[in-house]
Order: sequence, then C-alpha cells, then structure tokens
Amino acid sequence: MRGRFRVFDTHTHIGTALHSGRQYSADQLLRAMDRAGIDRSLVIPFPVVADARAAHDEIGRAVQAHPDRLSGVVCLNPFLPRAEFLDEVRRAVETYGFRALKLQPQYQPLNPLWRTSDFFFETALEHRLPIICHTGSGIPYSLPALMMDPARRYPDLKIVLAHCGGGLLVGEAIVAADFCPNIYLELSSLMPNHVLEVMHRVPSSRLMIGSDLAENLDVEIGKIEGLAVNDEDKRRVLWETGCAVFGG
Repeated sequence: MRGRFRVFDTHTHIGTALHSGRQYSADQLLRAMDRAGIDRSLVIPFPVVADARAAHDEIGRAVQAHPDRLSGVVCLNPFLPRAEFLDEVRRAVETYGFRALKLQPQYQPLNPLWRTSDFFFETALEHRLPIICHTGSGIPYSLPALMMDPARRYPDLKIVLAHCGGGLLVGEAIVAADFCPNIYLELSSLMPNHVLEVMHRVPSSRLMIGSDLAENLDVEIGKIEGLAVNDEDKRRVLWETGCAVFGG
C-alpha cells in the first residue's frame, strides 16, 4: 500500500542480464517493493540471458515462495526450434502459473506482420496469456503500430505495449490503443505530460504502471500520484488494470 492506493508494478525484472551485466535477485526486488509500498509485481526475465529455462526457474521459485507478492512472465527467444519454444511456455505456465508472454523485439526481431509469426500469438491464446511487447527502442520491430495487426486478427488476445512507445512514439501507441480495444498501455519511461496526453485518449481501465528497474520505482509511481486527475483513474492505473489483465 502506498498512501491510499494499492500498487501493482506490471514491469520488473530479476536474474542476470547478459546484454547489460545487471544482476538482481528476488530478495532485492522484494526489499525495494517494501520500501516503495508496492503490493504486487509482475516479474520478467531479462531479454538476453544465458539460459531461459533457468531464468524462468529463478522467477518461478520466487513466485512459489511469495505468491501474494509476485507473478511470473515467460520471455523466450521466438526463434528457438518450435517444439522447444512451445514446451518451455507450457512448462512455465503449468509448473509456476506464469501469467504473460513477453516479446522483446529489440533483441528478438519478430515481425508481427508475417504469418510465420502467428505461432507466437496463438501460443499466448492457447495458454490464456496476455502478451507484453516492448515498444520504443529497437525500431522497426518495436513500433507500437505493428501490434495493431495481431490485435485485430486475435481480438480475444490482450496485448500490453510496454513503455507506451517511449516518449518518441507515445502518439503511435495512443493511436494503436485507440483503434484496438484489446491493446493496453504500460506507462513506464513516459514524462507526466505524456501520461496526461495518453489519459486524454485512452481510458484508465486500459492503462497500467510499471517501473522496469527498481531504481525507477519512486519516480514511476510518484508521477501517477502527482497527476491532476481523479483518484478513480489513479486507482485503475496503479492497481486495478494490472489485476484485471494479469490477475491480482
């Protein structure tokens, strides 16, 4: 609980990142959550890891130890042999109850417009997983507009645009959500004026907060708390939308 609001941080990471060298444990995350008043976090492997299965196991053990605080996300190279990809998604869901499938096109250049990519979206549907897609850095495959095509072709699939396109592509993310009611926007990395622009066009029931890294927690949560909007909208962004998409 943070003041009068519960908070669901829908974008966090633990593990070891090969690309950045960052190492962060579940215990470190939980301590950061306690300090910042975060009730629940959605935990994603870093996009480049030495062993995806081991990364899922690390998160899975943390979820099992703290089911009231943490939920897990599958993040896996979509260019693995198909059977290996499908088996690992299934294992993470059945063993640990993971609740979403992450695509990081900055490091996993899957083109959503190609029919060869359909398996990714169909796998998420099969396991009733929302898709979280990184947007912003990593153009062209991280363009928010690219997710409009699968959103239209799979209307029962919830798609979360992580970082809401970043500051540069926030307008494109707004358009994507405007045209596709199953697209949700996660607001980490945006400035408060960007968030207000988003809220002017997209209902708060499709907006959620994320920190990405623990150092950002106070800034990311504080920017929502400080907005000149009503408490109902803040409550949805900070807690209710994340619970509706990923389970509380």
